[in-house]
Amino acid sequence: MTDNTKTSGGDKLFKFFIYFVLIALAITIIVPVAWVFMASLKQNSEFYGNPWTLPASFYWENFVNAWQGAKMGEYMLNSALVTVMALGLLLIIALPASYCLSRFKFRGSKFLNTCFMAGLFINVNYIVVPIFLMLKDGDAWLKNMFGNAFLLNNLFVLALVYAATALPFTIYLLSGYFATLPHDFEEAAYIDGAGYGTAMVKIIFPMAQPSIITIILFNFLAFWNEYIISMTLMNAANGTKTLPVGLLNLMQAQQSKAEFGTLYAGLVLVMLPTLILYMCVQKKLTKGMTVGGLKG
Repeated sequence: MTDNTKTSGGDKLFKFFIYFVLIALAITIIVPVAWVFMASLKQNSEFYGNPWTLPASFYWENFVNAWQGAKMGEYMLNSALVTVMALGLLLIIALPASYCLSRFKFRGSKFLNTCFMAGLFINVNYIVVPIFLMLKDGDAWLKNMFGNAFLLNNLFVLALVYAATALPFTIYLLSGYFATLPHDFEEAAYIDGAGYGTAMVKIIFPMAQPSIITIILFNFLAFWNEYIISMTLMNAANGTKTLPVGLLNLMQAQQSKAEFGTLYAGLVLVMLPTLILYMCVQKKLTKGMTVGGLKG
């Protein structure tokens, strides 16, 4: 009885510690986000008092100024186009590649797996300058040959770079999940006359939906919030900047004007799509992160 009592007391203390840490982490995340939303609805005169006071009224003009005057709407459209194109390119390449590398053994498959695994250890921020120089040299060659250059300050090229840099992690995650799926469903499809492509699209991909949703969300967050590559490759003032770069321009402009409400409204516009997406796919995201480990 004494040992059981000690064990029960230890379990309660451990649970209390875990809940305390989780609540503390939640507070450190929720409070700053809530404060930004609250500050985005304040007028400038309200920022010089107590920073924790609620706004006297909802000043929606901040969002209008950020959307139109600071061109946040144009930057958001650019980010949306780049993110959608990058995710599309990534899925078109990564899904078949992951399926083949995890389900089939062929000459060179180990070498390809090694190359993709090596890509996990390459920090994209360290190679952004070589990428820029390569595209710059390509533009110089195109301009000499055809009189027109399009590699730099091109949203599609930026999306292509995003997809290429995210390929190693995506293939690593998907191939690991595909390897846990049983072969029985594919073999049944082959007996019914289905080919490899049909079995992949109609059998394996639906079964791997939680994992696919997980990599879509992770890469969406990475592409949407990416700054260094976009700042380097989209350096012309021709309306091709993405949202994080536009947000920096807004911060620099509004700090000199002391229009803090517009600045925080811009921050809300950056955060809102990611928050909405996470709330929509939260359950499937959690399932995709755990089901592979349970099957292993």
